Amino acid sequence: MCDAARRVCARVKAIDPRWLPRYAGVVHRTSLHHSQLAGLFAPGAVLVPVPGSVPGSAVPWVASQLAMALRDVGLAGTVWPGLQRQFAVRKSATALSGERPTVREHYESFAVMRPPGAIRRIVLIDDVVTKGRTLLAAAARLQGQFPDADIRAFALIRTLGFAPRLEQLIEPCQGVIRWAGGDARREP
Repeated sequence: MCDAARRVCARVKAIDPRWLPRYAGVVHRTSLHHSQLAGLFAPGAVLVPVPGSVPGSAVPWVASQLAMALRDVGLAGTVWPGLQRQFAVRKSATALSGERPTVREHYESFAVMRPPGAIRRIVLIDDVVTKGRTLLAAAARLQGQFPDADIRAFALIRTLGFAPRLEQLIEPCQGVIRWAGGDARREP
């Protein structure tokens, strides 16, 4: 099971054109049976992909491709890349635990672009959530621009730390990422 989870993560990170649409389809089918996911992708929600660690990359980043795949399977009508990096931050996936960017570093690196119209519900889209620093910073930056908007987040993969054993590969969950003790805290 752990090997399968690593393969899924590698396919997502590689923006595998064969697998990413399949994973979006799994999310769509799962949302039909899990009210948590169905409620997340409510009508009128605008998907905002969380940008990668480097600004203005000509290469599509994972969250952007994932957001478009989720839109293409009918989970949203709009993808708006309105959150962008002003400057690079260390890449969390390859940094050691103590060297990953802080919530503040992420927040300061983000800029919000002019929206295409009124936005009432935002769903941040990311590929992997570990502690939740990037998502917390992105939500805070967007909340400053859209104080009346309902802002939520979706990550295709959540890390489980050093879980002794995985019981199942697909396990939708609803949780909270909050500021606690000077850092992001994700539950579960």
